[in-house]
Amino acid sequence: MIAITRIYSDENGESHFEDFEVPLHNNGIIGFLSDEKTVKSIVFREVSPSYDYDFHTAPDRQYIILLDGGVEIETSLGEKRSFTTGSILLVEDTTGKGHKTKNLEPKLRKSIFVKL
Repeated sequence: MIAITRIYSDENGESHFEDFEVPLHNNGIIGFLSDEKTVKSIVFREVSPSYDYDFHTAPDRQYIILLDGGVEIETSLGEKRSFTTGSILLVEDTTGKGHKTKNLEPKLRKSIFVKL
């Protein structure tokens, strides 16, 4: 299983966290794989050490994979969670009040956006 945290907006526009797992299937010598998912594009990203982005919605429904560094994300209801290198997020709050994001460490942070 691969653990993923989803960020989404409810019918009132409030953002929330939800944890889920993607099942993996034994494919012998090549390891364990998930079912295929169709994607639209991939974007590589680097942000400055001082990255601290106030409330915003996601530009697209997308997976975010943290390559190095960590982030703190805050929902519109004030719930905060920290995510570190290797974390995977499914960001779906493309409407509503959005979420805040800031670096946990004062260093460049690299990530990958996989747009759905």
